[in-house]
Amino acid sequence: MFKASKEGVPRPANNAVDTLIGRQTEVQGDVRFTGGLHVDGRIKGKVIAASDKSAVLSISESGAVEGDVRVPNVVLNGSITGDVHASERLSLNNKARISGNVYYKVIEMASGATVNGQMIHEGEASLQSVTHEAKGIHEIVDPAANTGDAERDGQASPTSG
Repeated sequence: MFKASKEGVPRPANNAVDTLIGRQTEVQGDVRFTGGLHVDGRIKGKVIAASDKSAVLSISESGAVEGDVRVPNVVLNGSITGDVHASERLSLNNKARISGNVYYKVIEMASGATVNGQMIHEGEASLQSVTHEAKGIHEIVDPAANTGDAERDGQASPTSG
């Protein structure tokens, strides 16, 4: 079903399929899974793997996802319309089509595969900076800063009559 990996390019350890979405099946809504998910049909919604780094999403030539994908390992030979976040490995076979931004750590791309969007490499450093930015946002928010300061600043309070 999929091309063999080139020598020296490691494959995800878990290639087992735990869940199959058949060719005649359309799922509307978000799909969350662990382990392996293979799509021959269509998903209209996000596809999200649990925090398991070995989770694998494979989409065959007849498979399609219309929504964002957040899965550590993705093997694509169908189409995705939405952003793809592959935190471990992304393999694009010759029939792969992505309309959206691609965030990846390791990528393998066969001739004929197309990406209509930005390709953004995410190494360990960028993941750490995102984590630090998220902490900074939480530190800035201070709900006590908006209480009682309006009168002190010379602005009328709506309850002061």
